[in-house]
Amino acid sequence: MVVMHSTTDWESWHTDYDDPSSLLSERLRLVQRYIADWLDVSAPRPVTVLSLCAGDGRDLLEVLEDRTDAGRVTATLIEADVRNAARATEHVVRLNLSSIEVRCTDAGTSNAYHRAVPADLVLLCGIFGNIADDDVQRTIAATPQLCNENAVVIWTRHRRDPDLTPHIREWFRGHGLEEEHFDAPDHAAYSVGVHRFVGEPKPLDADQRLLTFIK
Repeated sequence: MVVMHSTTDWESWHTDYDDPSSLLSERLRLVQRYIADWLDVSAPRPVTVLSLCAGDGRDLLEVLEDRTDAGRVTATLIEADVRNAARATEHVVRLNLSSIEVRCTDAGTSNAYHRAVPADLVLLCGIFGNIADDDVQRTIAATPQLCNENAVVIWTRHRRDPDLTPHIREWFRGHGLEEEHFDAPDHAAYSVGVHRFVGEPKPLDADQRLLTFIK
């Protein structure tokens, strides 16, 4: 996450994950299913993952816990909250995965992604509902700088009024990403999208400010 201007205690925010009946846990399981499916399809080749505003990293790390091929994954988890970054690091140590790096830094600037891109899987979860609409569009416009050829992007966003998800889906399409899945359950306001990058990767531009958390 990005702590600048944020008023949310992001460590406490994670406590909803402890309740398996919570909508946050439900959304997490859906994201994890898509990560697991992607790992199945990509096996057995080595793959790279980039997670922006990764929190404690459980979306990826809990999936890797149950896999015998976790060692083929090289990942960079970017998280500004020191407490969440520490928990992610502890989880990585328990898994004994030296190819996963936790960077305690601001994911809102492109410099945070140095040597972590292009990636085969880009996770943009828990971001779009906490930043300004212009930052959402700016981040999506930068995805060709984050993605390897044929990369997959998984993102989340609530659908409360005004629902930005139709624009988000169109912005992704406009930057070379084809939609593979869009889950918007009737009983909840969350949504999960999965897009595949079919465009040409672009070099990373240094010193870009992509996003700032405002909640």
